[in-house]
Amino acid sequence: MRVMVFVKATVDSEEGMPPTGEMLEAMGRYNEQLVEAGIMKEGAGLKPSSAGKRVAFDGPGRTVIDGPFAETKEVVAGYWLWEVKDMDEAVAWVKRCPNPMPGPSEIEIRPLYEMEDFAEAMTPEAEAVHQRVQDKLSG
Repeated sequence: MRVMVFVKATVDSEEGMPPTGEMLEAMGRYNEQLVEAGIMKEGAGLKPSSAGKRVAFDGPGRTVIDGPFAETKEVVAGYWLWEVKDMDEAVAWVKRCPNPMPGPSEIEIRPLYEMEDFAEAMTPEAEAVHQRVQDKLSG
């Protein structure tokens, strides 16, 4: 099972407060454990939302919204992509994580859709195009 693990932003992360050397070392050791266990596939920290943009969709219209974004608790400050056996394993790993922020923080875990989740709606044409994309990503 693949899950996306989101480190939620805080006021400190949105202000661009850099992590301490101690925090970088602790996170590095944690990431090393994740990789050695075969869990972590990818991960990174994100710059504050003031450096980002959103694109809002309404039918054919597109509106660009410049950051920063008001609801800090809804902003992502970092992520991991993990491969775990189930949600319980993901929760257990998150509980082992050093606090990613200087103060209170949250980490959210969300399972990814897999192609088999769409089996009822999958047409041969849709399956072929998705397979081509996977082949290109893998190759």
